[in-house]
Amino acid sequence: MRPQTLFKALLAATALIGCAAQQDSTAPRSGLTTRWAGAVTSERVHPEYPRPQMVRSEWQNLNGEWDYAIRDRDDARPVEFDGKILVPFPVESQLSGVARSVTPDQRLWYRRSLEIGAVPDGHRWLLHFGAVDWHASVHVNGALVGEHRGGYDPFSLDITDALHAGAGQELVVSVWDPTDQGDQPRGKQVLEPRGIWYTAVTGIWQTVWLEPVPASHITSLRIVPNVDAGAVSLHVSTDTPGVDVRVRATALEDDREVARGTGSTAEPVTLRIADARLWSPDNPFLYGLAIRLETGDSVLSYFGMRKVSVARARDGHQRIFLNNEPLFQFGPLDQGWWPDGLYTAPSDDALRFDVEATKRMGFNMARKHVKVEPDR
Repeated sequence: MRPQTLFKALLAATALIGCAAQQDSTAPRSGLTTRWAGAVTSERVHPEYPRPQMVRSEWQNLNGEWDYAIRDRDDARPVEFDGKILVPFPVESQLSGVARSVTPDQRLWYRRSLEIGAVPDGHRWLLHFGAVDWHASVHVNGALVGEHRGGYDPFSLDITDALHAGAGQELVVSVWDPTDQGDQPRGKQVLEPRGIWYTAVTGIWQTVWLEPVPASHITSLRIVPNVDAGAVSLHVSTDTPGVDVRVRATALEDDREVARGTGSTAEPVTLRIADARLWSPDNPFLYGLAIRLETGDSVLSYFGMRKVSVARARDGHQRIFLNNEPLFQFGPLDQGWWPDGLYTAPSDDALRFDVEATKRMGFNMARKHVKVEPDR
């Protein structure tokens, strides 16, 4: 792409990203917004299952309106709350409906009710947080069920023992964030944005969800493609490490079964992929993957058949190779901030636009910077 053409494409993309959206009662009333802000409502805010590499069919999305309060850091839990906040947008953002800053001397409180449905005996209820910045304490029905420090990584809590019979479970989350007054990883957040330093992010900024699982269930997957061998190995971890559990895995190409394997959690399950369709930026094909334990837990996932290596090219220099061919990578530096949601994109459509616009401009990569993006 010629420099002049690239420059015009960048201007066009900037104009699309910055265009104002028609507002509803939830969206911000002032400031720079994206075209997707108008579609955000308390009834529909990031409704998609948030963990695409380990999807369960039974789950409950907890995004939407929560009660919130900002108090001095050492104050007890508030009796009265300040109003409503739209989760998962950080409290400083327009899309949260609050747009208030929180200092290191203050604490942000969240509250909402949970409706727990009936599940088979022996199941456990897991409460998942995509990300909370920074120190989160989680209470269910007045009992502390867990704490987490870290602004970028997901965490899960088993809340089963804190639940009571009947409807109306109470979930309360308190968050403290020192921003640039602490030594925790914080990217470009500062209390006083200027120059290359950006608006602080406090509190829940990725999807919160609840799901029932069997007592023995999958906790993580490690999927390793081997292009040269025409195979993919699957490592399944459970909440009972050291206990051997039988695993069945199926690979799918456009909903058509192409490989099947059985094994156990004690060792990898290998699937042979004949004449594999290789992943590349120009053809980002993904195979579907279904995994089931003998305990009854099952998840859906995916993988791309690709190989990334460093090898000597024909010119004698070491190069990055993709699928045994040299690939020159070129693309933008993506800071990952949104004018209306800060760390949090308004919607899945907004995330998709970023990827597709980058490809339309002729790039084949994006360098993600200063934050860990949501899994989607």
